[in-house]
Amino acid sequence: MRDFAAELDARKSAGLYRSRRLISGPQQPALTADDQSVLAFCSNDYLGLASHPSVSGALLAAVPEVGVGGGSSHLICGHHDAHHRLELALAGLTRRSSALFFSTGYMANLGVISALAGRGDTIFSDRLNHASIIDGCLLSRARVRRYPHNDMSALADMLAGTSGHKLVVTDGVFSMDGDLAPLREMARLCREHDALLVVDDAHGIGVLGEHGGGTLEQLGLSEQEVPVLIGTLGKAIGTSGAFAAGPALLMDYLVQKARTYIYTTAMPPAVAMATCAALEVIRDEPERRNHLRHLVERFRTEASALGYRLMPSHTPIQPIMVGDNWAALTLSRELEARGLLVTAIRPPTVPEGEARLRVTFSAAHTDADLDRLIAGLADCRCHYPG
Repeated sequence: MRDFAAELDARKSAGLYRSRRLISGPQQPALTADDQSVLAFCSNDYLGLASHPSVSGALLAAVPEVGVGGGSSHLICGHHDAHHRLELALAGLTRRSSALFFSTGYMANLGVISALAGRGDTIFSDRLNHASIIDGCLLSRARVRRYPHNDMSALADMLAGTSGHKLVVTDGVFSMDGDLAPLREMARLCREHDALLVVDDAHGIGVLGEHGGGTLEQLGLSEQEVPVLIGTLGKAIGTSGAFAAGPALLMDYLVQKARTYIYTTAMPPAVAMATCAALEVIRDEPERRNHLRHLVERFRTEASALGYRLMPSHTPIQPIMVGDNWAALTLSRELEARGLLVTAIRPPTVPEGEARLRVTFSAAHTDADLDRLIAGLADCRCHYPG
């Protein structure tokens, strides 16, 4: 039998062991974690909607009307009109013809990728794509070719040397680096080489673009240029679930072929109704995105002045590069001792030798919150090896 205990001990020795914190109360910057009050800079609640009164109120109001369970899969009797209204709203937000509501972002990527490619086909995937994309590629049973991060020259050569059905899949905003994929160039290459482009914009939806439509809105890319968009609802939108969006024909194809859509119970309709309320906040309160950009710009200026090495990101994801696993853990623990929760990210989530602190901002953070973070980083500068 495999020695599971020895594997766990090895992870501990390498500084790779992970443990869970017990959070109580609503998701917001001021958290109670393991019975300690902390100011969190590690959530993906980028717009501060996870505990927004309008969103919470919509959920509470929906429960007496629609209950708390989905009942069955969408293709049996679980496709509620609340789900349909949400899909229409998501198509509107992303300026796509149609949208399809999935239970989680992971399930969306598994279902979409494995439906759109299979044996005999080829998938081209960025080396820094999220684990759910990697697993979707493996589940498809297609041939998978990974190109160096954002290297369009390498992707062009791979596409040119490959025949048959081709699928290119990438994150829009990379979750651990915070940088953007070169989607205009990718769209051009896919047109030239007759490849289908799929973009997972989990960390761009709600945050980027004039109206919060994400990376594709910011870059002005249509559904003809990027046929399949995948997004999550559990980050900037503040609720739960995910979606795919694109031409109605492709969304109908996914209804027929995406196993993670077909063979799972539908999300509670009340969550869909709360998500519709969140989309209204995103539409009506653009100042949240403006404040978020202000926080990011301030942080980059002041953290860099302290000597911290940041990655080239202008999204709410602001990694501080450390390198060594134990050094990243030490810096994270020193900040936590000062009441600041900033997570250390280590392999295999990031490549070997690239451990980091992943600082993330929310529109719910104040300038005073940022002052505390900068003061904490100044105090802990002696623990930073950069």
